[in-house]
Amino acid sequence: MSIKNDRWIRRMAQDHGMIEPFEPGQVREVEGRRVISYGLSSYGYDIRCSRHFKIFTNVYSAMVDPKHFDPRSFVDFEGDECIIPPNSFALAATVEYFRIPRNVLTICLSKSTYARCGIIVNVTPFEPEWEGQVTLEFSNTTNLPAKIYANEGVAQVLFLESDEVCETSYRDRQGKYQGQRGVTLPRT
Repeated sequence: MSIKNDRWIRRMAQDHGMIEPFEPGQVREVEGRRVISYGLSSYGYDIRCSRHFKIFTNVYSAMVDPKHFDPRSFVDFEGDECIIPPNSFALAATVEYFRIPRNVLTICLSKSTYARCGIIVNVTPFEPEWEGQVTLEFSNTTNLPAKIYANEGVAQVLFLESDEVCETSYRDRQGKYQGQRGVTLPRT
């Protein structure tokens, strides 16, 4: 298994639609203002979050249960900046839509800009032949409100190519998050 470089990521995105929209370089400035970088890097791709957020709340005193998740546990918010309450979290979807090849698994890691502020971006691996917009979880580990910027870099995706093609892919087993668009809540 090997990590894939910028040339491979660019080719797969441009020729096979692996990442849409695709930014072929690191964007650090938009319309004259600095942004948290996104786009293609040496051995990965820095993803962005969209403007649609679901912010965790406990106004209904609901229990967090992954098998019976109460969607009222979130407040919907749309904007260029999202404030996450102290010791809480928010969900957002990526701007990018992914189509993962059958012989590839990805790992997604927080960008250091957010991690150094106590904001952790958590994403599970993108499995072989999974496709969709990624649902991102932003955990504010601090006791202060934390700000997330839409349409700017939030995490980096690393692509690992296997020596052999898997026997059963995410698509083959009809995974419950296949083809998701927007923020997707837990499904059982």
